[in-house]
Amino acid sequence: MAAAKNTICLWYDKDAEEAARFYAKTFPDSSVGDVFRAPSDFPGGKKGDVLTVLFTVIGIPCIGLNGGPVFKQSEAFSFQIATDDQAETDRYWNAIVGNGGQESECGWCKDKWGLNWQITPRVLTEALAIGGDEAKRAFEAMMTMQKIDVAKIVAARKG
Repeated sequence: MAAAKNTICLWYDKDAEEAARFYAKTFPDSSVGDVFRAPSDFPGGKKGDVLTVLFTVIGIPCIGLNGGPVFKQSEAFSFQIATDDQAETDRYWNAIVGNGGQESECGWCKDKWGLNWQITPRVLTEALAIGGDEAKRAFEAMMTMQKIDVAKIVAARKG
């Protein structure tokens, strides 16, 4: 897999390959490509250690960089995954949280490598796009949730 013209580079301590394989197993249209290993020893590592991994997450080209513990993931970057129903929302949320991840608020969760995910049902984003009272009710309902409850958003939209 050749690197795309524009690729998201995600910094990991040392588990980029494990993370890429988890994403490829969890999400459709996701895969692991080339794994590049160090050609010789280097500060903090040795010959043969994984340096970078090319992978795709739902069609988005990424490169995982095993850069060490210097930099951490933050909420300043997240993948936002649009879901069609509660079953899909649950599947992704439970995969991330159930694999050493952590729940957060308003549809956000964090995987075990610290990468942030927004698991966002389309019914919510559609309500927010409509605006007015419907958006306000959906937004206020979302503010009380961790994982988004589709039925509660639908009910809030209706008033």
